[in-house]
Amino acid sequence: MNLLSVLLISAGAIAAMMFALWAISLRRRDVSIVDIFWGLGFVVVAWITCLTAPGEAGRRWLLAGLTTVWGLRLAGYLAWRKHGKPEDYRYRAMRDAYGERFRWISLFLVFGLQGVIMWIVAMPIQAGPSSAAPWHWLDALGILIWTVGFLFETVGDLQLARFKSEPANRGQVMDRGLWRYTRHPNYFGDFLVWWGLYLIAAAGGAWWTVFSPVLMSILLLRVSGVALLEKSLKSRTAGYEAYVRRTSSFFPWPPKEEPPAE
Repeated sequence: MNLLSVLLISAGAIAAMMFALWAISLRRRDVSIVDIFWGLGFVVVAWITCLTAPGEAGRRWLLAGLTTVWGLRLAGYLAWRKHGKPEDYRYRAMRDAYGERFRWISLFLVFGLQGVIMWIVAMPIQAGPSSAAPWHWLDALGILIWTVGFLFETVGDLQLARFKSEPANRGQVMDRGLWRYTRHPNYFGDFLVWWGLYLIAAAGGAWWTVFSPVLMSILLLRVSGVALLEKSLKSRTAGYEAYVRRTSSFFPWPPKEEPPAE
């Protein structure tokens, strides 16, 4: 099976999954379930590719395995975090703005758009295994970068969850552990994960899929990640402005020393 066939099958699977999620969201009146299935969608794409793409078998299994570990962890964490909670405030705002039209608008603007983005971002996973190129030092570098990113995501989320579980920390700034060196260790970890997967794909000849990690980087930094979250945190978290002044926004760096109070 050639690459075009793999891409078409993946696109069809993503479309079917997103349509099913949309139907479920209508019954639950909760669009934010789409966030839980973000990671799982990449797992589906990775295994479709692994089982259908031509090329070097080891790289197929490697990309599928790394994507599965990342996707299942993310989906599990988001499902645990959402359990028992109402629809995310971002989607509630859209629901209020569009009224009854939101049921149809959400199909295209939420589920459809995320499906298209997922298919584009997953391009290294789909194209990387389609070559018979032998193992390369880029494979090793990609695995290393993926591992560092996965650890940043996992440890950062765990540290934040523990911090929030303490009632005394309600409304306070999380500035411990990895969060002392970057305001968004989870997003930075996600950034590394996708650049690591890209390097493995590039080792297989799919260097042209660089637009995938670039798009993910833009989303994390400028669209749905850092920029969107910080607007909310600045307005509802005590001491966040001071935290911003002393802590790197994205890339880990030792915190700045605050000037002494006069």
